[in-house]
Amino acid sequence: MENLIVLDLSENKLSGPIPHCLTNLSKLELLYLFENQLSGPLPSNIGDMENLVVLPLYRNKLSGPIPHSLANLSRLEKLYLYVNQLSGPLPSEIEDMENLVELDLSENKLSGPIPHSLTNLSKLELLHLFENQLSGPLPSEIGDMKNLVDLEISQNKLNGPIPYSLANLSRLEMLYLDQNQLSGPLPSKIGDTKNLVELLLNQNNLSGPIPHSLANLSKLESVYLFDNQLSGPIPQDLGSHASIVVIELFDNFLSGSLPQQICQGRSLQKLTVENNCLMGPIPDLRNCTSLRRVRLENNLFVGNITNSFGAHPHLYYIDMSHNRLYGELSPNWGECKNLSVLKISGNNISGKIPSEIGQLTRLGELDLSFNKLAGEIPKELGSLSDLLSLYLNDNQISGHVPVEIGKLINLEHLDLSSNMLTGSIPAQLGQCSTLLSLNLSCNSLNGSIPSQIGDLVFLQTQLDLSHNSISGLIPSQFAKLVMLEILNLSHNIFTGSIPLSLEDMISLVSLDLSYNQLEGVVPNNRVFKHAASPQAFRANKGLCGELQGLLPCNRSRTSKGYSKNGHKVLISIIASLIGTVFLAFAIIVVLFLLRKKMKKGNVEVARRNHGNIFSIWNFDGKIAYEDIIQATEDFDAKYCIGAGTSGSVYKAVLPTGHVVALKKFHTFDGEVVVDESFGNEMHVLTNIRHRNIVRLYGFCSHPRCMFLVYEYMEKGSLANILSNQAEVVELDWMKRVNVIKSVANALSYLHHDCIPPIIHRDISSKNILLDLELEARVSDFGIARLLKPDSSNWTSLKGTHGYIAPELAYTMVLTDKCDVYSFGVLSLEIIMGRHPGELISSLTSPVGQKMLLRDMLDPRLTFPSDQKVANDVVSVVRIAIACLCSHPQSRPTMYQVSKELLGLRPSFVEHFYTITVGDLNDIEVQYL
Repeated sequence: MENLIVLDLSENKLSGPIPHCLTNLSKLELLYLFENQLSGPLPSNIGDMENLVVLPLYRNKLSGPIPHSLANLSRLEKLYLYVNQLSGPLPSEIEDMENLVELDLSENKLSGPIPHSLTNLSKLELLHLFENQLSGPLPSEIGDMKNLVDLEISQNKLNGPIPYSLANLSRLEMLYLDQNQLSGPLPSKIGDTKNLVELLLNQNNLSGPIPHSLANLSKLESVYLFDNQLSGPIPQDLGSHASIVVIELFDNFLSGSLPQQICQGRSLQKLTVENNCLMGPIPDLRNCTSLRRVRLENNLFVGNITNSFGAHPHLYYIDMSHNRLYGELSPNWGECKNLSVLKISGNNISGKIPSEIGQLTRLGELDLSFNKLAGEIPKELGSLSDLLSLYLNDNQISGHVPVEIGKLINLEHLDLSSNMLTGSIPAQLGQCSTLLSLNLSCNSLNGSIPSQIGDLVFLQTQLDLSHNSISGLIPSQFAKLVMLEILNLSHNIFTGSIPLSLEDMISLVSLDLSYNQLEGVVPNNRVFKHAASPQAFRANKGLCGELQGLLPCNRSRTSKGYSKNGHKVLISIIASLIGTVFLAFAIIVVLFLLRKKMKKGNVEVARRNHGNIFSIWNFDGKIAYEDIIQATEDFDAKYCIGAGTSGSVYKAVLPTGHVVALKKFHTFDGEVVVDESFGNEMHVLTNIRHRNIVRLYGFCSHPRCMFLVYEYMEKGSLANILSNQAEVVELDWMKRVNVIKSVANALSYLHHDCIPPIIHRDISSKNILLDLELEARVSDFGIARLLKPDSSNWTSLKGTHGYIAPELAYTMVLTDKCDVYSFGVLSLEIIMGRHPGELISSLTSPVGQKMLLRDMLDPRLTFPSDQKVANDVVSVVRIAIACLCSHPQSRPTMYQVSKELLGLRPSFVEHFYTITVGDLNDIEVQYL
């Protein structure tokens, strides 16, 4: 085969290293080995293939450094080594490949500086080095590469200024330097790169003004300068050319006004300038029918917006909140048929809400709060069947709450507070069965509360009806609101007694019944003790009870309060007395047996003076220390099923037949080495209960033997299953979606249902356990932290590499968004079947945007054939990407994620196989 010229072995399943004998094919010109599973280093004598012209070795598992002999391939024109695991520096001898036209080394692990000799490749047209670990400055001579058309070095660690010589690249069309650490100003002559089509310099530390010459680029389609420190005005001619499609300048310090001709070219689709210091009027965008996404919030814009917008058939997201805009809402908004988010809160908008907004059948969020809107709420809003959030609070809206709101069956958040609403609360509100938060406070509502409000069983965040004129009894049906956290009925005219059934509202953390006309006994139970402050019952007609701040009940008050509850109260008292007697008898028996057992010396229980504590609870009462030692033969290695940094995990079959898992902490010279994680897990898991959190049965604490007793999870860790070729197939797409939902539910509980919130800090596939039904449990709380509001929450960098939120590395401040990031990584890992690795940083890049979703899916499973399953997978990936935002404040909360996953609905009409990451980013997650 010595005369072979072309060898094509691409797109197979070739594995192992590239054989050195292959380099003996000295006449070979074209060698295609891409998209295989080749591993190991490149042959050190690859330079012997001196006739090679094209060498594509991309999408393999090649590792190690790039051989210096590669530079001997002086005839080589195209070298593609992207998507491998190559490491080390770029060889300085690379300049000897003088005929090189295209060089793609992206998505590897290359490090060190970019050699200056690279700029001697004068014929080079394409240079891709993105997604590596390259550092140092850009070579100042980069402007000598006059033939460059495509230069992409994003997502590295480059620092220093952008060389002014870059402006010499007159043929350049693609310039991607985003997501580095570049600083200093933009080159003032960047407008000399007259063929530039896409400019990505976002997420750096660039400062100074945007050069006026940028507006001279007549072919420019996309400009991404967001998340820098740029200041000064925006060039007033930017957007005047027909080519401009995307302008993203948000998160800077820009001032001045928006260019009035920003959509003169009629091609602008995305305009995002939020979080700057921009002022002046919003340009006339009525004829800009190409708009898809507009974000202007958190600036200083002023002016009348009545006629600023027209009919925009492609517009799906617009946010103008928190500016100084005035005027009225135009009926033209009803022509924006694709609109899913409309937010204009925090301005001075007046007039009525146009009924035409009811034509926006795809609207998911409508936020018009904190304005000066008047008139009535249009009944046409009842047609918005996809609406998730409706915020009309803090306006001057009058009239009744329309009964048509009951048609909003997907509504999750409704806030009509601080208006001038009158009439009664419509019973139809009870049909909004997915409501999580309902606020009607600070109005002039009257009448009684309809019992149907008790049907809103998913209410969780709040039910606030305070500061109205609502009368009648508090409905006993409120007892069904077992997820509700805040109930505020204060400043009304409620009469009668407090229903005893409210003790079933076990999730309440805040209760306010003050300033009413309630009377009778306040129930003395855990719910009222936990949720009500001493001020929660003040200014009522005659409430009494044992809670702090209440007058004690005398006989007359007690009789009066209880008369309205009749025989139920009497039966309850008798039952309580019988229960108390029985409980006392049971305690005496248990204490007697325990004392007898201790005398026999079978088990030392809670011998605290010697630091020895053995405690088991939430089990069948038969488990004992000796049972554990016997079941594991004193923790013999053959019972070990896993090991970690702090201890080893054992499986124990107890005499009762129950199976438990034991985590025994490491010892050295007979003493326990680490007990911090033991204390963390013990304190956290003894105070929480959730179906998706591993259950702790008990613990043993002794200087020479320290272990925790857990429920046993038959399938082991998620990491093990994903790495097992045989078992992973059992974890089909629907089961994977359910695992992700379960983890989200657990984290939502930890963050939002625990006081203070608990941050796990180590969400990873090795800490997710599965039972026989592949139901997930979150485990290993060894480094968990309580998020205390009165603390700085500084922390050391702990957790599993690859899952740690990036901001922890430089802020060292722990927030709940750290767990959100880890959850995003885990979700992608579950869908991909492997850790996403460097893919995470590429998701926001133009290259990443073009990536097909199907290429991200675990290849060991067939593509989802069922439409619902396919939609669920799409939605999960979309949510995971939202959780991976580099800015913590842009990530959703786990509560939002959990609720979004709970109500997954179809996201796309396109064919599953054509969906790209860019498509996912274009569909706004409704809670953001």
